[in-house]
Amino acid sequence: QVQLVESGGGLVQAGGSLRLSCAASGRTFSSYAMGWFRQAPGKEREFVAAISWSGGRTYYADSVKGRFTISRDNAKNTVYLQMNSLKPEDTAVYYCAASSYGIATTPGLYDYWGQGTQVTVPS
Repeated sequence: QVQLVESGGGLVQAGGSLRLSCAASGRTFSSYAMGWFRQAPGKEREFVAAISWSGGRTYYADSVKGRFTISRDNAKNTVYLQMNSLKPEDTAVYYCAASSYGIATTPGLYDYWGQGTQVTVPS
């Protein structure tokens, strides 16, 4: 069992930065690949970024590549999402998730989810 709690969301002007954190409980955190997803009002939940259990591999959605960076600290049971050059279209609730499958872009392949944190970038 893994419990995930996101933090770090907020209101930021276009072009600004935020760093999201996702703290995990449980001793098996390091055995899971971790992902970030987001969901805007009226839209499907979409993949943002993922990182392997060791942190050695990462994968990004085209829409955030070059602007967002996913990382993890297994000693702290925490995964991060550094978001730079934010745009109004990045406005959404951001969720972290844990996958025993490995790096995946499909929400159905993730076993555990956090409650989400709101990121708002006004236009």
